[in-house]
Amino acid sequence: MSKMLPKVLLAIGILLVVAIIATVWMVWKRPLKVDAMFSRMALGKLGFEKTSIASPDGQMTVWVAGEGPCMVLLHGAGDQGGAWARMVPPLLEDYKLVIPDLPGHWKSDPRKGPIGVDQLLSGVELVMDSICAGEEAVLVGNSLGAWLAMLFAHDYPANVTRLVAINGGAITNEDPAVSVFPANREEARETMKGLMGPATLPVPDFVLDDIIRHARVGPAGRFVQTIGEWGPYLLDGRLDEVVVPVELVWGDSDALMTLDYAQRLLDGMPRARLHVVKGCGHVPHRECPDKTLEAIETALAMPPPEMTVEEVSSDEAEP
Repeated sequence: MSKMLPKVLLAIGILLVVAIIATVWMVWKRPLKVDAMFSRMALGKLGFEKTSIASPDGQMTVWVAGEGPCMVLLHGAGDQGGAWARMVPPLLEDYKLVIPDLPGHWKSDPRKGPIGVDQLLSGVELVMDSICAGEEAVLVGNSLGAWLAMLFAHDYPANVTRLVAINGGAITNEDPAVSVFPANREEARETMKGLMGPATLPVPDFVLDDIIRHARVGPAGRFVQTIGEWGPYLLDGRLDEVVVPVELVWGDSDALMTLDYAQRLLDGMPRARLHVVKGCGHVPHRECPDKTLEAIETALAMPPPEMTVEEVSSDEAEP
């Protein structure tokens, strides 16, 4: 037995070295994947249970936790359900939270090929039918998720008590100042500057490299392949058909979906209100979770807007 001990220790040592090397490689080469893994682990630690729903494209992964009225949170293009992990803990006290990986994203099928708006919207409808069946829900969406939430609320107003659109919507974004498909580090650096608030630290080069790769081959790249089919799913000139109460929660440092875009939404919808989150960018629930949560909770605590257009600006000073 004593002769075997050095061999066992050597084997353990080799395994540890291999594990360390693999971890360093993963962090260095696939930092976005590592971020997704840790954010999803955070959902698990908060008590979320991961479940699967059968869809025409395969399986959809959905995280569910909490009790109370249904609140469905929809992430943006190229992201995944763990994006909400930093913001949601206080919401578990009041809501049954439902967080899907949208079709074609992370652990939801299809894993290959173009992703159409029809597939994404069908995924939202499936989640509502399967997990929030028979219930009215609060829909919260960021970017692409806000677009989908707005489309669902347009088509099924009786199923939505309130719509919270975070830096996104269902109208054309004309001539954005930010490219979400950078081709090199310099473009990626400018992209991230345009998407984030002024207080956020610069993104390291190795992360920029993964952003470039992910934009090309990830879900966002697969989604933009169907851009020619988006027309029927845009509500330009038809925003007045969205009759549910809408809370626009907007990071004011977003150069992709600017406050001008938010104003167009505000002007077009009969029951909309704007809540400005100062010093935050395109994905404020990741970048400024406390400020974003405060804006959402404040919005939902107010009586829903009734056929008026209002703006509510946060009291907090810019960092």
